[in-house]
Amino acid sequence: MSDRIAASLRQLFEENRIVFWYDADRDMRAEFEAVDLPGVTKLEIANNEFGLKYRILRQEPKGRFLLFKDGPEPEMAENWLLDVQLASTVFKADQAAIWLAELGLPLQFENVVRGHIEFFRAKVRVEALKRLMQASDTQTQMRLRMLAVCAGAEGGLDTVIEALLGELAVGKDDALRLIERSGLTDFFWKQVDQAYGYKADEPDFEDFAIALFQSAYARALAEDGALNAEALLVFRRWKNNRHWADAFETLSERYQELLKIADDLAARDFRTVVAIDHFELIDRHIIRQIVQSMSSQTVSAPEVLGWVRERRQSHWYPTYEDIYQAIGFATEFQQALAEANLGMTSAAEGVRRYVSSWFRLDQLYRKFIYHMQKSGQASLLADLYASVENRYTNSFVLALNDAWQDQIANLNEWKVPGYPSQADFYREQAAEYRRKDQKVAVIISDALRFEVAEECLRRIRALDRFDAELKPMISSLPSYTQLGMAALLPHSALAMAEDGSGDILSDGENTKGLAAREKLLAAGRKGDTAKALKSEDVMNMRTEDGKALFRDHHIVYVYHNRIDAIGDKLQTEDKLPEAAEDAIEDLTKLVRKLTSANFSNILITADHGFLYQHRALDESDFAIADPQGTEILFRNRRFVIGRGLASTPGMKHFSATGLGLSGDLDVLIPNSINRMRVKGAGSRFVHGGASLQEIVVPVIRVGKQRETDVGQVDVQIFVTGRSLISSGQTAVTLYQAQPVSEKMRPRELLAGIYATDGTLVSDEYTLMFDFRSDNAREREMPRKFLLSREADRFNNQDVILKLRERVGKTSHYQDYATHRFQLRRGITTDFDF
Repeated sequence: MSDRIAASLRQLFEENRIVFWYDADRDMRAEFEAVDLPGVTKLEIANNEFGLKYRILRQEPKGRFLLFKDGPEPEMAENWLLDVQLASTVFKADQAAIWLAELGLPLQFENVVRGHIEFFRAKVRVEALKRLMQASDTQTQMRLRMLAVCAGAEGGLDTVIEALLGELAVGKDDALRLIERSGLTDFFWKQVDQAYGYKADEPDFEDFAIALFQSAYARALAEDGALNAEALLVFRRWKNNRHWADAFETLSERYQELLKIADDLAARDFRTVVAIDHFELIDRHIIRQIVQSMSSQTVSAPEVLGWVRERRQSHWYPTYEDIYQAIGFATEFQQALAEANLGMTSAAEGVRRYVSSWFRLDQLYRKFIYHMQKSGQASLLADLYASVENRYTNSFVLALNDAWQDQIANLNEWKVPGYPSQADFYREQAAEYRRKDQKVAVIISDALRFEVAEECLRRIRALDRFDAELKPMISSLPSYTQLGMAALLPHSALAMAEDGSGDILSDGENTKGLAAREKLLAAGRKGDTAKALKSEDVMNMRTEDGKALFRDHHIVYVYHNRIDAIGDKLQTEDKLPEAAEDAIEDLTKLVRKLTSANFSNILITADHGFLYQHRALDESDFAIADPQGTEILFRNRRFVIGRGLASTPGMKHFSATGLGLSGDLDVLIPNSINRMRVKGAGSRFVHGGASLQEIVVPVIRVGKQRETDVGQVDVQIFVTGRSLISSGQTAVTLYQAQPVSEKMRPRELLAGIYATDGTLVSDEYTLMFDFRSDNAREREMPRKFLLSREADRFNNQDVILKLRERVGKTSHYQDYATHRFQLRRGITTDFDF
């Protein structure tokens, strides 16, 4: 105890020259005599008041004195040192006085300490309270800070509520029991009543929590709730705080059934709750209604995309992201299809229009299927899927390739004017670098369709200091792996093997396998060293091995196989959309790996594309006539190789010469997208034919820049009218100045209104600005901010709307953008908005 007395006295002497000590119970003399305070003179009051006064005021006016009296403090009329005492301070040696002294608080707070003595028995709580206390605090504010200490919070009543909700979610009541032991329960419920309007004969925290959820939901719908508007504000802050995400989800799930939210939603149009996310059931209701409306075609594409954008800010969006993504891609697909004119007057026009816009329909369909599968909610999206599948198959793929077939029918030679042929790839594109004496790496990704490559292009361009361009190339026909791979190698003449294997010969040499391809590659240019290897071998290389690969070879062919490996198997063809996503990820990593090995010239291309439809095919999708000829050597779903093949209804006939190949073999290709029956083969993923999706293959040229070229979107604050807040809420529009693109990344910001001293006086939002639309109106984010009761303290002052950005991965934020308002509210009420 002596140590604590000494510490308390030292604290008092920091601000006082004279300290009085009355030993009312005459049991503290030993402690007084034991105290040794450097620079402080100990004197005893014993009928020597006038002598003491003369000494301490006249003789030693700058000295510090501890005046001890053995007995109680005299009545004021009999206290001859009263004037000195009033100008100084009094030390009390009982436990409550010591705590009061430790906190540096005047005597008027003594009743608070004595009234909640249990709180102060733990030194850690006293120290925590000391950190929170401010010089201007009242007794009520002191008790509020004591509540914060009990709850492990560091703010006002709202943070205490947040902490107690957190404990409630995990089935604990430690803080509530400490509040009870500290004698703060009645005070707590009085504050909750005053702040949030919670009234109960026997207040209970879970009852309050239920009322909080119910009222917040009702008030978000502009209806009356059991609690006031301040309760909605504290609910929003808690819900939007990532720290309390798990607690919010637990209690939300617990109370949505109790509050019969499902029944309530059933009676509401989903549009009335599209901005509310208090319960997970709201998202499910919105999704069901949107899907139903899309299936019945009673909503427009802009409406659907607007709702999906709104739900991106929902707490539950990560749970339902794939469903919302599927809805968004389905909507974009339907909108693009409605705007598409699938006609063409030449083969060149067909390719031009496919690579400029039509490919996007294949891409949107694939993305829809991918997210539908990933969501695991195929039944929920069943009607939407049926609509998209039907339109994709009949109104796009079939209609497009029927029109394309009219152009194919007129061709005797397989060439499309104005577009490079795959057979010329090495000479015209890969060897171009060698003619400049530059090294080059070529990545050949099996079945990398043009639309998948376009997405891959965007992914690569999003990398810092990377640039890339995409151009189309016309694949060899039939569009299958053996021929496509051979065509990409240096060669003078290619021929189809006559042994029924489907292999391709280059100047009589089989092109199958890495060793054969490397041999042909090395013969491409005299003096060149060449290497052919698999993509996984490159990815597994150590840094020094990668640099050695660059040092020792002039041209490197890297073979990647993700899409065809999955899609071209009956058992896994339904996983094609996932394989395409994985392929994009693979190729992006592969590009980075090669550039780290010093390759600055990289080409990415493919042997062929593919047709893909997710649903099982009908009989009408298969060619009717069986091919006839002298000898059928090889056949699959999309082509036949043979000798003396006769013209067959529903199929296009090409001679080897017409296809730019040597030999006297013939090829038959089913018209449009028809397949032939092949036992045991998959039919949803196919290639080998002449559809635009199969024969338009990509060539991506990748380059590396010296300077950083990636930035983040800018976000601006727009306020209509005067910058004045005169009610309990204010509305602003936050505007994303640029669309997100390959070189322009999203920005996440924390938005709230603050007083000039940094006090948060509104709700707070975490907002993601990742809009991709070129339409400026679709990059606007309207937001309403509710003011708290705390805002009343700052009436007739300026307040600041702040957009704050997280500093790296830390817990700190810095101001990104601000807008100053004048807060000028009249007589405030809980219901002025």
